[in-house]
Amino acid sequence: MSTSFSMPLRVYMEDTDAGGIVYYVNYLKFMERARSEWLREQGLNQQTLLDEGTQLVVYRLACHYAKPARLDEALEITARVTDIGRCRVTFEQFVMRGEELLCSATVEIACLSAERMRPKAWPASFQSQLQTLVIP
Repeated sequence: MSTSFSMPLRVYMEDTDAGGIVYYVNYLKFMERARSEWLREQGLNQQTLLDEGTQLVVYRLACHYAKPARLDEALEITARVTDIGRCRVTFEQFVMRGEELLCSATVEIACLSAERMRPKAWPASFQSQLQTLVIP
């Protein structure tokens, strides 16, 4: 299994403001897509979690916007796990244009009971699988 993930993304008109620059909140959407695709690649399906009563939510986010992305640019969005706890996982993510850093974020995802919306330990099968993916 891969410990880090990278996916290509093209900037479309819908991603930009009137000046053709990516609207700041869309970087977070790009990162969400990368985390979702990374989880799929690891065999960790969010729908399966939901069916089992487990929901993943953003618990904490720290983001730094370094440079703007523009309409039609090709970007790479990365995701890697840096820490895992009983009810959470921390990702480090980057939005890159070639070798140029545009945006970086640390994102903590909490594992919740979908019914009670309270913290819940990762299902045992996912916990053991996630532990193998942490990059110190």
